[in-house]
Amino acid sequence: MTESDILQKLAAAAAKTQPGVKPIKGISRVKVKDFQPPEITLTFLPGTGLFMAVLTRITITGKSFIGANMEITVVANMTAKNKLSQDDLGCPKFSVGDCQISLVSIKTNLPSSMLPKLVNKFLVTTLQKVLPDMLCPAVDAVLTLVNQKFTTLVSPSSVGAAGSIRYALLSPPVTSEDFIELDLNTTVLHEGGDLIDLPTDPPALTSLPPKMDSATQLALSVNFLSAELTLLQTSLSLDVTETTLSESLPPSQPMVVEIRITQRPVLTMQQDKGLVHLFGTAEFLTSQPDAARESLFVLNIHINLGTQFSLQEEKLRISLALDSLYEMALAASSIGTFAELLVKGFLVNIIEAAYVPAINGALQEGIPLPYLLGIKYANADISMSEKVLPAVSGC
Repeated sequence: MTESDILQKLAAAAAKTQPGVKPIKGISRVKVKDFQPPEITLTFLPGTGLFMAVLTRITITGKSFIGANMEITVVANMTAKNKLSQDDLGCPKFSVGDCQISLVSIKTNLPSSMLPKLVNKFLVTTLQKVLPDMLCPAVDAVLTLVNQKFTTLVSPSSVGAAGSIRYALLSPPVTSEDFIELDLNTTVLHEGGDLIDLPTDPPALTSLPPKMDSATQLALSVNFLSAELTLLQTSLSLDVTETTLSESLPPSQPMVVEIRITQRPVLTMQQDKGLVHLFGTAEFLTSQPDAARESLFVLNIHINLGTQFSLQEEKLRISLALDSLYEMALAASSIGTFAELLVKGFLVNIIEAAYVPAINGALQEGIPLPYLLGIKYANADISMSEKVLPAVSGC
């Protein structure tokens, strides 16, 4: 309300002559002198939205029927039932309904002896007719402002140079006695505009941790996080050069290991543990100065990486650590067959010492989280639920 100057605008509008509204008899040159910040109480209306109660104090000035300057200070309680729905863009949308005004008190600067009871009663009756046209538009104005702020939810967010992500409502909001639940549809796009498919049926949110008081919970599905890793898949392929391998190889045997991720990354989740499964190849090549690289052999590999989630700058960040070189098999060789297990320890060292730190650097861009009404995630706690999703909770 402060940001939109709604009180000042409302006071100015209320001071003007309203079409179809009768003036207060006995008082002329009516103006709104003061409009105090209201006391607003919000409660959830299950299945509907929000119930709003606004206690406001307004001071009206004018010339009284006896010619003196007159001030009327009115304390009124405004109530409205605000329906929460979904617009065509997939944004939450508030609309006002059943706005009512009740007078709490009326005070004037005139002595009671100068304000006959009949006039006072008439003043009360008149104000009860006038105030709804003065105050109820405030609800519409505030909800219009809130609805404008909801549009930040559907604005695409960049994921570095890899692509973008867009959030939107999957279905209309659900309001219970304690919270509002928003089920979001996520669209993940490569930089060129190609869509990364997500399963059409989102997992049921049955494993969320207990909700904290006055907190917001955000649940991100495993499918969504896998799509984000797919968006960054090109960053997961890497050439490990002889410079990096110098501690493992003698100078007379320069080599390059090309690690390529050839399938979509897959994320699996268990209680307090997440694994990123990478499927691809590791090709060992010679690297002689002034000579083309020659392939020695190629291994099919399945790498399991343990995941840790953190929140920085309102983004979810993933850091990885080697859990295991789960599978390895010889795919091609120019030096004949050999026992591939002989190079497993060497390859594990390469993955741990060079590959994982490099891809962690690539993942530092982070995943933009839904931005809605200034919700802050920086101080939130992260927990994982069995096989379903990580849950982020914060105030």
